[in-house]
Amino acid sequence: MSTTAIELRDVFRVHSTPEGDAAALQGLSLTVADGEVLAVLGPSGSGKSTLLRLLAGLERPSAGAVRVYGEELGKLPSRGLARYRSTMLGYADQHYARALAPELSARRLVALQLGLRGTIGEERLRRADELLERVGLAAKRDRRPGELSGGEQQRVALCAALAHRPRVFLADEPTGELDAATADQVYDVLGELVREHGCTTVIVSHDPESARIADRIVRIRDGRVSEEWSRTDGETDTIVVGRGGWLRLPEELLLRAGIGAKATARFEGRGVIVEGTGEPRIEPVSDTFKVSDTSAGRLVLSANGLSHRYGATTVFENVDAELHAGRLHAVTGPSGSGKTTLLHILAGLELPASGTVTVDGAELTALDRAARARLRREKIAYVGQQTGLVPHLSALENVELALALRGRHETRPEALAALDSVGLSERATQRVARLSQGERARVAIARAVATKPLVLLADEPTSRLDGANAIAVAILLSRLARDTGAAVVCATHDPLVIEQSDTSISLGHVPRTGEDR
Repeated sequence: MSTTAIELRDVFRVHSTPEGDAAALQGLSLTVADGEVLAVLGPSGSGKSTLLRLLAGLERPSAGAVRVYGEELGKLPSRGLARYRSTMLGYADQHYARALAPELSARRLVALQLGLRGTIGEERLRRADELLERVGLAAKRDRRPGELSGGEQQRVALCAALAHRPRVFLADEPTGELDAATADQVYDVLGELVREHGCTTVIVSHDPESARIADRIVRIRDGRVSEEWSRTDGETDTIVVGRGGWLRLPEELLLRAGIGAKATARFEGRGVIVEGTGEPRIEPVSDTFKVSDTSAGRLVLSANGLSHRYGATTVFENVDAELHAGRLHAVTGPSGSGKTTLLHILAGLELPASGTVTVDGAELTALDRAARARLRREKIAYVGQQTGLVPHLSALENVELALALRGRHETRPEALAALDSVGLSERATQRVARLSQGERARVAIARAVATKPLVLLADEPTSRLDGANAIAVAILLSRLARDTGAAVVCATHDPLVIEQSDTSISLGHVPRTGEDR
């Protein structure tokens, strides 16, 4: 009979905010056996990250018990929790950059936890080299985080969390920034490492692929376990029919089918066919945000012969692109192929090694820093991988702040209209810290839309979202391009975004000797 390693009993976690109490977990109960690999799936805002933070001792339950190998974490003093985290726990946060000291090399970062445990220098570095090689980063072990792509930084953080062979390993969205091929590699290595060391592992993700390395999968929704199955149960998802015939269909299926507020159902053969009524799920964007000086299909940005390098490393060469008003353009390619760097160049945040970028008739690459900033302020909006929202301000205040910084006054009506355009009017006064990942992504897009840009650039806008939120954001961006007349450009490896795009720019292969930052 297997030993219970982790046990949660009737756990509640309530966050008190000026807007009222918000329950992240509502009576969740769960057990994990010693050495078991558990995948926890669920939509953004379902309580997945809160569950992991409780298991890491970073938060305490409002009610109920959280036990790890017999220790009730909620009753441990601060010193006991610190000892638990340093000796028993490996934790890979979805905000991986927090764990990476910018002045240390990848090799030193992976070796750091071993150093804190007193492991000798030679053994620390040997272990770091072993892990970095297994995730394909041996050649970049001496690079600092700022010299690595987002996907590479994520892999370094994963190695650092596993270096000291923890007894319990927790991973929050471990492949959120990676393309499918690199994510597969990381899952393979992660599965091998945790089983080699017998780690009791909990992986929280919105990516169903995480389930392939798990012994058991649970799905949580609204702060409770809603489904549970073993890998041996088969691949077919089961939808539970409630008493009285109530049926809850996955939101992603409804979104991809274009089913909005109402649907029809009819009996056919041995099945039930559900179809949309044709009523739109999202209303068209207000005329407030239509770009006044453009028409659909007009060329608003062109890039010719762009090449870029960092030192001796060539990121990409001879990239050409034409971006048209009213269209969604996808920039595709594997992690490290230069997608983020290309967006930085199109925004005038960096200059290419060679080539030109022209925005609305002005050659951006020929301007000085101040002139590029002025053009960016007037015609370009940029949504980065990190949204840059101010967490203690409301969604409305974040949008208003962006408008105020551009010298606009009496911005509340515009800010409210922007939030309404992304379906967040009812959450406008909620502090950003209390919003789900999907809602934060939409606030960042609303902030960009409110400035009425000619070009809207978004870097991996769905990377941390579950399938339903990802397709919702992809549809939203496509609709915003069409309704506002802006040229919307997404750097992405997400097939849901690519599916919605009008055109794509492929960067192809990862550079031979280096990658973008």
